[in-house]
Amino acid sequence: MTADVVDQTTGAGDPLSADEIRAKRERIDEIDQAIIDLWLERASLSQEVGKTRMASGGTRLVLSREREIVERFREALGPDGTQIALMILRAGRGPL
Repeated sequence: MTADVVDQTTGAGDPLSADEIRAKRERIDEIDQAIIDLWLERASLSQEVGKTRMASGGTRLVLSREREIVERFREALGPDGTQIALMILRAGRGPL
């Protein structure tokens, strides 16, 4: 591959960079799968907590707990953390 030929799968202009990109993408894919697996596990656990709470005569939601989670994500990730936390919470309890 010459300098003026770009690898179509990686966008890199040389073979060494293309190999480096492929390796990093492989790790990104592994991380993405771990996030997906953890997301699904968390949603399932959260649904179990909600069912147990409601079966015991408790409330559907505990807003103080939700605020705590949103704040933790916001502190760690900034404004995007708030949006991520809200999506995670919705996955565990469903839409309000």
